[in-house]
Amino acid sequence: MRRRDVIGLFAALAWQGAPAFARNSHKWSLIGFLSPGAQQFTMYHTAPAFLQGMRDLGYVEGRDFDVAYRFSEGYQDRLPALAEELVKLRPHVILASAVVAAAAARQATSSIPIVCPALADAVHLALVVSEARPGGNVTGIEPYVAGLPAKQMELAREIVPGASSVGLLTNMKDPKAPPQMQELEATARALEVKMLSADANQPEDLDDALQTLARARVDVVIVLQTSMLISENARIAQSALAKRLPTVYGYREHVVAGGLISYGVDLRWCFHRGAYFVDKILHGIPAGELPVEFPTKVLLSVNLKTAKALGLTVPPTLLARADEVIE
Repeated sequence: MRRRDVIGLFAALAWQGAPAFARNSHKWSLIGFLSPGAQQFTMYHTAPAFLQGMRDLGYVEGRDFDVAYRFSEGYQDRLPALAEELVKLRPHVILASAVVAAAAARQATSSIPIVCPALADAVHLALVVSEARPGGNVTGIEPYVAGLPAKQMELAREIVPGASSVGLLTNMKDPKAPPQMQELEATARALEVKMLSADANQPEDLDDALQTLARARVDVVIVLQTSMLISENARIAQSALAKRLPTVYGYREHVVAGGLISYGVDLRWCFHRGAYFVDKILHGIPAGELPVEFPTKVLLSVNLKTAKALGLTVPPTLLARADEVIE
């Protein structure tokens, strides 16, 4: 047993032995947190939103619950072993921070409830029977919204007027990638835009993939919404800027890290809402009876500092529509 797990176990035993009058109305629980991304990204961006959601529901970490974290650091093939580690800890629920993590957790257990704030293609992957009634031990939120990739393509041509060639930074091992790719290909054909893709399936592939797009002299790059790509947001932003590549994303976290512009759902909301599912499960409602939810709001974020560094002028009409402007 690892040191962090031993500490959590002793804390749990100490709390279980505390006087009844000292306890909150919540029973103590262990939550497993399985992330396919980097620890630094997870602990800075997504885990805080989930923990705030738990606090908003009246839970106190260390008193009502503890969290056992596992991170695959962008290497998808590490997830099955990490999922097995978490299952051996016998958590009351597993928060799988992306669909690849949910799939690994589901393979490791069919009994422990799994909540995923970033599900995708869950029916096709047999993680749920249907969004309305999942039926198994997996539920959560689907942040991928059909139509968003097409809007990102339109945004790419708005931020770089006259763009005739668009590069795609892909991560096709992630189940979220193929539907986006298909929609972008269809949009490119309709707009008569030339499209070139470069695939990166682990962190060390990123610079070479972006270099491929830079050598092809694409006018702008769209970065797909996948777990590994968002986890490496800072690396992508820095490499793209060094190569003079304007970048369009689906998550604001990329823009915060120095990317140019993003249009998509707010992951902070998804992870905050994930606490709702965990709370329901801890109160005895089976995961299979909690319908999968969908975000209702999208965010447009712009980094003016990056635009200036690239020599781009952001159209006033686009700035007027932005929900977030970073200067």
